[in-house]
Amino acid sequence: MASSPCGNSNFDSGLEIKTRSVEQTLIPLVSQITTLINHKDKPKKSERTLAAIHRVGQAVSVAVGRFVAVGEAIATENQELKDEMGQACFEARRAGDAIAQLTDIGPALPPQSDGRGTVLSDRTGMVKAARLLLSSVTKVLVLADRIVIKQIITSRNKVLVTLDHLERVSTFQEFVQIFSQFGNEMVEFAHLTGDRQNDLKDEKKKARMAAARAVLEKCTMMLLTASKTCLRHPDCESARINKDAVFHRMRCALEQVIEIVTEARSCGENKILPASIYNGIKDFKSSVECLRENLYSFSPQSMSSQLEALVERTEDFTDSAYTSHEQRQAILGLCQLARQDTQQLVHAWVEAQSVHAKEATEDMEVAILKTCQSANDLRRELHKVAVSRASDLLKVHGEQLPLRALKAAGAEGNLEAVAEFTRTLTEQKEQLVETCRLLCHVSGSEPLEITCIHAEETFHVIGPQIISAAQTLALHPSSKIAKENLEVFCEAWESQLCDMALLLREINDVFEGRRGDKRPYLSLPRPGKLSANLKTAKAVKLDAEEQTSIAKMGLELRLLSSDVDTEVEKWEEQEHEIVRQSQSLASMAYNMHLFTRGEGLLKTTLDLFHQAEVLSEEGLQLCSSLRTFSTQLVDEEKSVVMTEMEKLVALCQQLQMGAKTPVQGKTATFQKVESSIQATRSILTVVLALLPICNKLNRKYKSERSSLGSPQDWRERQDASTPVKEDGALTNQNSNGFGVKSLEQHMAGLNLLESK
Repeated sequence: MASSPCGNSNFDSGLEIKTRSVEQTLIPLVSQITTLINHKDKPKKSERTLAAIHRVGQAVSVAVGRFVAVGEAIATENQELKDEMGQACFEARRAGDAIAQLTDIGPALPPQSDGRGTVLSDRTGMVKAARLLLSSVTKVLVLADRIVIKQIITSRNKVLVTLDHLERVSTFQEFVQIFSQFGNEMVEFAHLTGDRQNDLKDEKKKARMAAARAVLEKCTMMLLTASKTCLRHPDCESARINKDAVFHRMRCALEQVIEIVTEARSCGENKILPASIYNGIKDFKSSVECLRENLYSFSPQSMSSQLEALVERTEDFTDSAYTSHEQRQAILGLCQLARQDTQQLVHAWVEAQSVHAKEATEDMEVAILKTCQSANDLRRELHKVAVSRASDLLKVHGEQLPLRALKAAGAEGNLEAVAEFTRTLTEQKEQLVETCRLLCHVSGSEPLEITCIHAEETFHVIGPQIISAAQTLALHPSSKIAKENLEVFCEAWESQLCDMALLLREINDVFEGRRGDKRPYLSLPRPGKLSANLKTAKAVKLDAEEQTSIAKMGLELRLLSSDVDTEVEKWEEQEHEIVRQSQSLASMAYNMHLFTRGEGLLKTTLDLFHQAEVLSEEGLQLCSSLRTFSTQLVDEEKSVVMTEMEKLVALCQQLQMGAKTPVQGKTATFQKVESSIQATRSILTVVLALLPICNKLNRKYKSERSSLGSPQDWRERQDASTPVKEDGALTNQNSNGFGVKSLEQHMAGLNLLESK
């Protein structure tokens, strides 16, 4: 049983809400009805207030009527939900009518002389009606959400059937025909699961879904080349092994998606997460600090056992052949220090218990602080070891020497050389797998732990697949398809290395107290808001081949946006216009990256082009801020900033013109997508160059202002920004009233079921 979406136990619907769309639909309803109920506590009400109460009640009733009509239509289309949905709709309609009746105070009738039960007199009736309304509306939404789950399952089943057909084809003609169908079905599945991933509230489930979808994305291209290679060389054992591994991995990923959306295995998440050192240290510190509240909640022996279990996990670091002697000694020394501090704490604890102390003694307080500090020091050292190991490996593997050597040896048909470089690649794979395991220990959050596990599994699987593809090429060195197949698997390896670099950065963000989460930039097209050119354009979705083609550019956008965020974090003035606008550009670029993966808020090419247009406008606003910023600079400094700013102006104008230019046809549309992403990449590159320069100059002039007084132009800009905040505050105050229009809008928004 879950509480209501807003955490108010008074409105417990008895249904667990797992998605943000359902939660966000209910939040305004809960808020406004709560306001409605609380209003009767005021002893005197003006006619204006009474009229507002009446309008709210009528608005709720009308909106619920529309909402119920949609729910009943869904029930008609889905017979398996007809009874449950019908009952929930009946209850919602009844509750809406009750609220309308309770708020119907009648024209010109003072509440004191009105004998009827109203919101003013029948508090119990209003609370009961509100409970029924929220419970029934929640149930309708959750039932409608089952339709989404059903769509995903149906889509998965179609993919599985086609996958079975693909695995059994024996001719190229048949393969091409079925793969075309498979591609369309995978695109549909990708969009359904992408929407679901974005909608999930549980961050662990969201991370698991992202991992499964990443496997499907990469395996789609692998499946194409592996199957073609097997068809070309049907008697080649290594080609068959290579193909079978891809099909098996795709089926596992499809099954994982369904487990997440249907919660088929309630304990699945616990099974995949090993005991990490980060969680062990967090739990240990929590136990230590709890002693301040209660000296008798558990025994001293259990605390010592908890520490020993934690120390045992550090053996993944100390037993590794790749851990240096100095690092091993540092970890062992910190483990011993933690044991000593814990023993001192236990000693002080036992003494306090012997004198029946009710709270921690002074000696205990000192010991608690020392024990927590030693645990923090151990965590810091382990983090340093894991991150430095990963950074070093990424630098070494960035050159891709074993992959190049395998490609060359395979193309020459040199089986001995392939065997030699296979051993090298296998060793690198083992290093990467172990490093992912260490990163999992220090990741700092369960979603990142899941991502580390996914990276570990990916390296573990792709390594042997590269080897089997290289062996196939060595046996058939003149085969173009065998060469292409090896190239695809090598690209998947390189892509996972890029993902690992991003994962490393996110782990560092968490360790340093930065979450690194992208703030959504909600600039999606709305009716009447697009330019004339975009209105006449056709909104299309990219197919699997096109998404694969632009995936690399999208990954570059993700890296650049992350770099911009890192530079922005270095600014002391986080509210500076340059900082705010740069963050906005990075966030929009990240949305465009998600589009290349079939995820996020941008669903069609129209969405992407509109986002590009908005991004160009924000870039030009940044240019304006840079021009203002440069007025305080001396000639040489000003020249540097203005030169980069002129580049930025040209790139933003180029992107803006390209986004507004209408195109027709699939090829032209895809070329426009590519050019939009390339222009965005160039814009972020210039912004990334400008940020450290401007930050350095800003600190310099800020220091001068603090000692010599603020220049007039800076003071004027500061003053100019104040009324905006005051107006915003005033607006917020005014909106804290009864909010009838707001409620009408939110309640009308309940018909999002139509989009479901």
